[in-house]
Amino acid sequence: MSEVMYVSKETFEKMKDELHHMKSVDRPAASRAIAEAREKGDLRENAEYDAAKEAQGILEAKMALLESQIASARIVDISEIDTSKVSILTKVTITNVATKKTVTYQIVGEKEADLKSGKISVSSPIGQGLLGKAKGEVAEVKAPNGILKFKIENIAI
Repeated sequence: MSEVMYVSKETFEKMKDELHHMKSVDRPAASRAIAEAREKGDLRENAEYDAAKEAQGILEAKMALLESQIASARIVDISEIDTSKVSILTKVTITNVATKKTVTYQIVGEKEADLKSGKISVSSPIGQGLLGKAKGEVAEVKAPNGILKFKIENIAI
């Protein structure tokens, strides 16, 4: 994963804490589970050993992915955000031109995206369509059911 991932300082700290927990708690627990299963006899017919080794492999893969995400993460400082145009970490209020429905989204990095809490990914179709637009502009977003038009009502932090 070599592409840059933009995150807030809080998310970056959560990622580092999660990696530390995996290395200091989960990895030793996986090693203990393998050791316990190894003591139970013939490894060729030991399903518990196989399951413990598989769990360890999954954990190591998750750790490698998280390490790569941390390495490619760029922390975005809220105090340096320009609200004249839509950018990462801005809250943008948009109105669907066709339905007249108004919603507010915060544009965030992929790791922080959560539609239920109004946070959409900068790499999502709507996020990409809104990026760089100013208040009053109409953004055209390609969706599976056609092109959606959103008018930018407000941009804030």
